[in-house]
Amino acid sequence: MDFTIHQQVLLWVFVIALVVGAVGQKTRFCTMGAVSDWVNMGHTGRMRAWVFAMAIALAGVIVLEAAGLARLSTDTFPPYRSASFSWLRYLAGGLTFGIGMTLASGCGNRTLVRIGGGNVKSLTVLAVAALCAYLMLWTPVYEKAFLPWVQATSIDLARHGMASQEVGAILAGMFGFEASPAAKLGVAGVAAVAMLAWVFKSRDFTGDFDHILGGAVVGLAVVAGWYLTAGPMGQAWKEYAEMATEIPSRVQAQSFTFISPMGDSVRYLMDPARLSLVNFGVVALAGVILGALLHALAAKDFRVERFFSWGDFGNHVLGGALMGTGGVLAMGCTIGQGVTGISTFALGSILTFFAIVIGAVLTMKYQYWRMLREA
Repeated sequence: MDFTIHQQVLLWVFVIALVVGAVGQKTRFCTMGAVSDWVNMGHTGRMRAWVFAMAIALAGVIVLEAAGLARLSTDTFPPYRSASFSWLRYLAGGLTFGIGMTLASGCGNRTLVRIGGGNVKSLTVLAVAALCAYLMLWTPVYEKAFLPWVQATSIDLARHGMASQEVGAILAGMFGFEASPAAKLGVAGVAAVAMLAWVFKSRDFTGDFDHILGGAVVGLAVVAGWYLTAGPMGQAWKEYAEMATEIPSRVQAQSFTFISPMGDSVRYLMDPARLSLVNFGVVALAGVILGALLHALAAKDFRVERFFSWGDFGNHVLGGALMGTGGVLAMGCTIGQGVTGISTFALGSILTFFAIVIGAVLTMKYQYWRMLREA
């Protein structure tokens, strides 16, 4: 049987995801933990690791685009650089996801890694988040409950002379200069250098190699995803899909994100004979879980962790529901928007990142206040 270009792309995605899962298990890379360390202990090591992943991903995309090795237009999945700037969608979705990941003890990526390490709580979070993501993606829920106000509050940047919501294109439109590729890459380059300078400024980050390793692997994985799907192999992949008898799911330029793939996984599991539903995201989810499991077993770090109370169970169920709903609404999670989206230097991704952090911070502050009140 021929090994098609579609299967090659999915195999590469699976291998990269295995590495992400294994390294995530080893380094405890966690975006929710990054916010928690910063808020509760004043330690910025994991926060800087997250920003390091962003900087690596952004710098990688700059290199890919400058060298002509990848082309990220406005029709990626999700459409990060879309000229439709749905500011309220990013804010509401980001806040909702930030609250949810705090209640659920981890973001989408961390949930998958924790499952590989034996965490039953995270398995419950995945089930609930996946169901809610499925409802948002593949039923009328989003169309009826969210689309009307999303459309009403969206700004068409093209009407204001901005071809996309990439920060370079927005600045060009605002100040009336030509949005040339070189100028846009230059603006993104300045941002990447500034992030790297902040990251390496503190011993909180440089003093722990796991922070460097975790951030680097996540950032490079995002770059690899873009190269696979938006480069020469990606073009061949799209041509294959156009000629296929049954068109494979989500054959678009994309990289790693973990909430919409949860919904896609539910869709596939409802009809497992349709292998065309096995896409980039579905394979990535499986790869991260398996990678974390293999590392946990090899390091003898596999531990079954269960709920300690009904209240704990309720928090994780609610957190999973908010993650699945908010993640789809925001068009990404702390990796999907917070790293992959920011690698495109899209304003919506930056807005979503801050909204997620604010949602998480407010939830942690509330939890601390409630704990003091009940003490």
